[in-house]
Amino acid sequence: MLNNKTILITGGTGSFGNHFVEYVLKNYKPKKVIIYSRDEYKQFIMAEKFKDYKSILRFFIGDVRDKERFERALNGVDYVIHAAAMKQVPTCEYNPIEAVKTNINGAMNIIDGVLNTQSVKKVVALSTDKAVNPINLYGGTKLVSDKLFTAANAYVGDRDLSFSVVRYGNVAGSRGSVIPFFKNIVDNGVTELPITDFRMTRFWIDLNQGVELVIKALKEAKGGETFISKIPSFKITDLAQAMLPDCKLKEVGIREGEKLHEIMITKEDSMTTYEYEKHYIIYPQYSWWDNNKIIEGGKRVEAEFEYMSGNNHEWISIQQLKERLINI
Repeated sequence: MLNNKTILITGGTGSFGNHFVEYVLKNYKPKKVIIYSRDEYKQFIMAEKFKDYKSILRFFIGDVRDKERFERALNGVDYVIHAAAMKQVPTCEYNPIEAVKTNINGAMNIIDGVLNTQSVKKVVALSTDKAVNPINLYGGTKLVSDKLFTAANAYVGDRDLSFSVVRYGNVAGSRGSVIPFFKNIVDNGVTELPITDFRMTRFWIDLNQGVELVIKALKEAKGGETFISKIPSFKITDLAQAMLPDCKLKEVGIREGEKLHEIMITKEDSMTTYEYEKHYIIYPQYSWWDNNKIIEGGKRVEAEFEYMSGNNHEWISIQQLKERLINI
């Protein structure tokens, strides 16, 4: 599917972008992979990492806030993966206008740029659990972004073009996740780990699973879907014990904008959610959307179904966490 195709990744120097590029270069023979981001140093580091693929990789300095620059980068592009965003909750809270410019205005620029360019066939935008019932600005901006990408399909007309969304929570081991936070504390010899709330749970998804879900969306999306992986849950207290056995745990209080549990699918979304072997898909609730676009092989979930880390059917034990941590 990606052989001899040109792929552009916004925010491509991040954890996802690095792993996505590695995965694509290993499993496909793309014509070109364009990294579109604003940090020249991170681009330099990434170029060195993949120096054996200079003939394929292109590094394009640009910001999703800059519509004209983004459109210039789209020349000849077949697929767009939108991973660029302001993601740190406290940063977005303190700089709300900047978060809106990147996460909402940036999404609008992606959509307009693609609609103004004839070559692009599919766009997949990365979302987050925080966009579901948002309680912080970051989640609010990503909710708007998700709605924009879903609604963008109404403007496609008869073109062979689709916009879809892939949603998952914090990727295990990625920047900003709890694993590197705990690891830094453990490496400094501290024997007590801070837990914001002993009841807290999270989903476990690694970078490889995240990339594979995006690949699935590129293969199967017809326009307007939100893809969500079936993944296990774990307790934050169990993660702490896996990283530092027999450690003391101190409950320090939940942080501003933080949830006890991650939510991927709400009860309200269950009306248009279908379950597949390894994932769920939330289909659009718009009058323009065609029910014939429902992907085969799924079944509608039960009424008021909710996909939340706290009531998941699959859980990871402390021993299983130890085994998974080895590969991070």
